[in-house]
Amino acid sequence: MKILTKPTFSEESYYWQSNIDYIIGLDEVGRGAFAGPIVAAGVIFKPNFKHDLLGRINDSKLLKPKIREELSEFIKENSIWAIESVDLNFINIHGIGKANFAVLQKVLNKLKTRLNSENYFALVDGFDLKINKQKRIIKGDRRSLSIASASIIAKVYRDNLMNKLDKKYPEYYFSNNKGYGTKIHREALKKFGLSEIHRSSFNLNKYL
Repeated sequence: MKILTKPTFSEESYYWQSNIDYIIGLDEVGRGAFAGPIVAAGVIFKPNFKHDLLGRINDSKLLKPKIREELSEFIKENSIWAIESVDLNFINIHGIGKANFAVLQKVLNKLKTRLNSENYFALVDGFDLKINKQKRIIKGDRRSLSIASASIIAKVYRDNLMNKLDKKYPEYYFSNNKGYGTKIHREALKKFGLSEIHRSSFNLNKYL
């Protein structure tokens, strides 16, 4: 299957035409990071929502920080949305796979409560939530505008959190690497060891 380079509402349109009221795009960020929480978001647009700025929405990893921040505000102002996180303790005890499942489930549950409706369907980026009302879409943030929007608001939220943690742990350059295993981060691990917000379940001792 060809992966589109720009997301559209084609996936959403199929379910809107099936008289489903709420199409929820779900995505997470921070799964592969060495430090910090995993964060997920969900976004629901009105059926057939139109706006010029939709054309700028893409996979959050392909956007510059300033553009992500601007789009994050736009998305929040024009959708129903939720952001949740799963902390380091959960990740270290249960592993990143269960943490990924848990954080997406937290977002879905929050939105379901907010909607007070069972007439919804979830589009999930690459993850199977083991429910009937969902479709798992590989590289969904490059195919679905709802998923891409979720990836943007989740990344902006997590990036801001890691920027704050950089002030407490400046030696790891979190404002630059956001907790991911870049060369400068690995060099810092070798020099300073693990901090209390590093994921001990990730076998990071090999970098020490």
